[in-house]
Amino acid sequence: MIFTPTCLPGAFLIEPELREDERGFFARAWCAREFESHGLNPRIAQCNYSFNKRKGTLRGMHYQEAPYREAKLMRCTQGAIYDVIVDLRPESPAYKQSFGAVLSPLNRRMMYAPEGFAHGFLTLEEGSEVFYQMSEFYAPESGRGFRWNDPAFHLAWPGEVLVICKRDRTYPDFVSP
Repeated sequence: MIFTPTCLPGAFLIEPELREDERGFFARAWCAREFESHGLNPRIAQCNYSFNKRKGTLRGMHYQEAPYREAKLMRCTQGAIYDVIVDLRPESPAYKQSFGAVLSPLNRRMMYAPEGFAHGFLTLEEGSEVFYQMSEFYAPESGRGFRWNDPAFHLAWPGEVLVICKRDRTYPDFVSP
């Protein structure tokens, strides 16, 4: 696997290292040893799918507070998404900074966000599906979020938001701890 650091400490874009032959290719999509060797949390407590019917669907920005902060590994298995992560660790030199990238089955990229990050995405195609691996179980009492257009973050989305749930649309302005 190829681990490319982002501008946010501890966050990576990860691509499979393809072993190709006349049949096609073989690649590793996850390896605890490789994650550990890059200082990443290899624990997988839960995996989820998100299917999104329409282009322009926005999900996010979501995170869990301590003691249930979670690392996430996201990949797009169908369609295409613009995936965004935001560093919410007050002690980080990148506090409140973001990073975004296109994930799709064609580019086979994955986004790794360590504990203390928010995550969200915008679908770029109809019928986009996202697969998540999380290091913690979902804990509703610890779940938090902020709006996709919160002025504290100045997130740049590559398209119009056409579908968004009421909860994600109505989060209050983000307040630093």
